[in-house]
Amino acid sequence: MSADPLVRARGLTKSFRPRGGLFRPRGPAFNAVDRVDLDVMASEIVGLVGESGSGKSTLGRILIRLIEPDEGTVHFGGTDLLALQGEELRRNRRDFQIVFQDPYGSLNPRMKIGDAIGEPLTIHRLVDGRAQRDERVAELLDRVGLDPAMATRYPHEFSGGQRQRVGIARAIACGPRFIVADEPVSALDAPVQAQIVNLLVDLQEQLGLSYLFIAHDLQLVRRICQRVVVMYFGRVVEEASAGELYREPRHPYTRALLAATPSIVPGRPAAPALSGEPPSQTAAPEGCPFHPRCPEAIDDCRRRDPALIRIGEGHRVACHVVEKTLE
Repeated sequence: MSADPLVRARGLTKSFRPRGGLFRPRGPAFNAVDRVDLDVMASEIVGLVGESGSGKSTLGRILIRLIEPDEGTVHFGGTDLLALQGEELRRNRRDFQIVFQDPYGSLNPRMKIGDAIGEPLTIHRLVDGRAQRDERVAELLDRVGLDPAMATRYPHEFSGGQRQRVGIARAIACGPRFIVADEPVSALDAPVQAQIVNLLVDLQEQLGLSYLFIAHDLQLVRRICQRVVVMYFGRVVEEASAGELYREPRHPYTRALLAATPSIVPGRPAAPALSGEPPSQTAAPEGCPFHPRCPEAIDDCRRRDPALIRIGEGHRVACHVVEKTLE
């Protein structure tokens, strides 16, 4: 791997404001992503985990410019991605793609799957004519384990796992270098999940892809990711290599997530159970956002927001308790 990240994000922040109703005013703005730094190296699978609403999907979409950030920078292969506009942005989009969570909602029900896969080839002018496009679509279908003759069918004629294979074929059609996999197996049955994960790993090895793999399943993340980033309330609270994070998690939130997954690390004492719900996005607590749920919270946690500090090679944590142990 190159020493420079393929994707380098710094200070990403994105706020949203809840919609109002007929008799209800709009709510105050909140940060769905709050000052996030993230690197993804070439040919690396980075896992992104956290509870629902932690900002994982928003971050993934910012990295490929499906959502524009309010602040921060994103560099892709050394290019300032947020500075690209028009034709220059369109040319670069072939290098980064996304696989969505819902394999049915991400496909146009009125479009044959051959046309859905072939559309990006036409947009990016990667094929010369219909015959060449159809030949490339057949190759892509075969590569993801589908019969090329299925190109003339519509999405409703496929199972969930088959539709996700179509989505993956569409994502790799233009030869991308980076793919955001946004919980790509969470809507599938367990046996099908394993098939899709194996397909993604095979493609990563064959094509040299980099993934940001967003997931809830911590056992799955441990199995396929080289590095893991943990988000809470729009912020990164811990980041480490997969081996180190699962062997010695330092943030109380990370330990609680791992404890909630049965037998993920056999023989390790269980962390205190995680109680309560994440705070309201529009009413963030003072200090560390996690302190109302944290069994280890100290006075500093209630007063100051912790900085993300380095505690080892590639290991970062945002926790006052951990910081105290290093003093």
